[in-house]
Amino acid sequence: MPARGQSPTGLEAVGSVAVRTFAAQKSPRMTQTAHQSMDGHHVNAMAGNGSGENRTHFADYDELPEGHFYDPDAEYEPDPEYAATLAPDAARQRRERVGPTGRPLPYFPIPGPLTDHGPAKIIAMCNQKGGVGKTTSTINLGAALAEYGRRVLLVDFDPQGALSVGLGVNPMELDLTVYNLLMERGMAADEVLLKTAVPNMDLLPSNIDLSAAEVQLVSEVARESTLQRALKPLMADYDYIVIDCQPSLGLLTVNALTAAHKVIVPLECEFFALRGVALLTETIEKVQERLNPELELDGILATMYDSRTVHSREVLARVVEAFDDHVYHTVIGRTVRFPETTVAGEPITTYASNSVGAAAYRQLAREVLARCHAE
Repeated sequence: MPARGQSPTGLEAVGSVAVRTFAAQKSPRMTQTAHQSMDGHHVNAMAGNGSGENRTHFADYDELPEGHFYDPDAEYEPDPEYAATLAPDAARQRRERVGPTGRPLPYFPIPGPLTDHGPAKIIAMCNQKGGVGKTTSTINLGAALAEYGRRVLLVDFDPQGALSVGLGVNPMELDLTVYNLLMERGMAADEVLLKTAVPNMDLLPSNIDLSAAEVQLVSEVARESTLQRALKPLMADYDYIVIDCQPSLGLLTVNALTAAHKVIVPLECEFFALRGVALLTETIEKVQERLNPELELDGILATMYDSRTVHSREVLARVVEAFDDHVYHTVIGRTVRFPETTVAGEPITTYASNSVGAAAYRQLAREVLARCHAE
């Protein structure tokens, strides 16, 4: 990575923004180079079957015929164990088009290509409880939107840097992060932006330095709008900006909500995760009233769902009862594929392109686009 003030190599224009190409941005197949995590262990070692053999890699995005997109409703060979977590009677679900939420499942059409891009819709992926799938959903929703021809910017707004790690970036090796963009005057976004291995998807990375921003912003004027001001120059170059928030309702999260147009709340289908939703919606309402009147709760995304357990079904039913149409029809089930993608440092849409998990996030992308188009 080039030092501060040095002209970076590999500049490539994206709209009016020049971005650096991260060293790991080659073909998604070339994820064999290990990247070390913050604790020094390998987080991107080559995924395999334990015997040293290379794993099977499904078709990449760039292998699709021009103008074609993956269709979640197309025929594929699902993982039977994972498919069972979504519907005990999968045949009935397909026949009657009944979704896991118990409501009729609409058909979300494949979006057409765009002739121009921007201004961006900003989505905050927010939940004060950790471990509910915020980072996984941010990566895979962004990748699915990019597959459909949308220009996407992912913002790692968590000092843990999980989003950066999940895309093959070692946070400890970064010279510049979103922290510098927030706190240093004159810092241009193109000095911080990284390209990912996914076409049309870029990253504003983060590391532990961001934790200092929460303290330093306390004395700043209009401290809640700092991220909004930092993202403003990027709005014209992207269609969607997705912010991965930290698991708290502190000043960084308030910054994300102030900058956002919409909020997606990933919710693990588990009782303790359900308890925190009321507090989060109260915070969203306060931000709406005092800081960002345009902010809307776009939807609650059920994650880690397993219909084989009574508990998961009861929690999902209670969420639908309480929030009705605010609950996405798309439900993300449990699968070992998602932890594997973190090790591989790539989205499930490229790691296991034909898996049910990839199809679920493509359907989520289509549902998000359909909701935005309906406005």
